[in-house]
Order: sequence, then structure tokens, then C-alpha cells
Amino acid sequence: MAREQLNGASYNWNAFPDRPQLAAALAGRVADRLARAIAERGTAVLAVSGGTTPAKFFAALSAMPIAWDKVIVTLVDERFVPASSPRSNAGLVAANLLQNAAKAARFVPLYHEASGIEDAAASDDAALRSLPWPLDVVVLGMGPDGHTASFFPDADDLAKLLDPASDRIILPVHAASAGEPRLTLTLARIIDAGFIALHIEGEDKRTAFDGAVAPGPRKPIRAVLDAAPRPVEVFWAP
Repeated sequence: MAREQLNGASYNWNAFPDRPQLAAALAGRVADRLARAIAERGTAVLAVSGGTTPAKFFAALSAMPIAWDKVIVTLVDERFVPASSPRSNAGLVAANLLQNAAKAARFVPLYHEASGIEDAAASDDAALRSLPWPLDVVVLGMGPDGHTASFFPDADDLAKLLDPASDRIILPVHAASAGEPRLTLTLARIIDAGFIALHIEGEDKRTAFDGAVAPGPRKPIRAVLDAAPRPVEVFWAP
């Protein structure tokens, strides 16, 4: 089965017949972008998402033969839980991406012990300013409700999270549907990346994406598509 590719004004749709082929293709695209950044400025910064979807992609990317010692990996968002928690995105990245050749990468987590989520966000925001911005690559996921990063439709201060002119790097998120407080990159930092990919799998996610880009109330993923200065590359498999 040939890869399906559709184009919209704000995204390119890349469909694959199965998830291993998607993982290999996305890993190749991301590795190429990281290698290009290393060649151009001596370092590359990659922000990835958590959840169950990216494990195969992480495994494929971890074996890519690039100069991983010049790559900084961080997270798009994180639950306010330690890395030992099964719900930790940092734990997922350590187990699946920071392996093989990618063990040489520098990992910058978002979670650390703090008196509360607001203090953690402020500390992260200050610490992450030392990274060589902008991000070279961002890989997003999406929930059935149309959220991406931790931009939940019911989040407090959603407009602040989605402000394309925000000067913040990290903000705290409180949303009943999130399950626990979260830390997230702001929309402004995501859309400034050189390459933005959205990785989704399953018919339910395709239906959710189609609904998000259709006319009607704007879901958070649509806010990213609308604000990004270049088309987002959507990678999907059944």
C-alpha cells in the first residue's frame, strides 16, 4: 500500500499502512532535521511528547546514526510526578529514546521536586532559557478531545497557554481532564520550532483530527495549526 499524502493550508498529511512504517519514516525525518541543525549551529534541540503512541518511534530514532552527543532532548509537557512514576513522560523517554546511540544525548527534564506546580514552572522557565532556542524539532501528540501538549480544552488560563506572543517557555496547567497538574511548553515556543510533527495513530485519532480541522469550535490542536508559520507534518497510521 502506498503512503497517502494530503495537503492542507496548515498541515501536510502523511499516512502509512502500519505503525512500524510510520515510526521508521518519522524517525528518519527527525534525524535528518537534527543532523542539519548540528551541521548549521553545532547543536540540536528536540522536544518530544509522552503517552503510549511514540514508543516505536522512539526506538527507531534511538538507533539513528547522528551526533547524539550534540543533541539536547527535552519534553513538550510533563505530569507533575517523579520519573519513577509510570505516568512520567521522562520515564518513558529514558526507557525508549535515551537508548542505543541516543544514550549520548543530554536530557533536560521538566519535573523536579518543588513546593507546587507554579514554583516548578517558574524554576523550569528560568532554567530552560539557557538552552539554544529555538527548538529544531517538536514532536506532538494529540488526545481524542483535540488537546496537544497539555493544552486541554478545560484548562484554566487556556488563552494564556495558547498566546502566540507569550514570552514564557513553561507554564503550569490545571485541568480536570488532565488527571494531575502538568507542566507544558507554551504555544509560542512550539510554533517557533524549525520542524513540527504531529504523531497520531488509530481511526479514533484520525476522526478527532478531521473534526478539529473542520469548521466549528476551535480545538487546541487547531490553534497550533493556525499559529504555526509553516505547515505541521502530520504522521498517521491505522
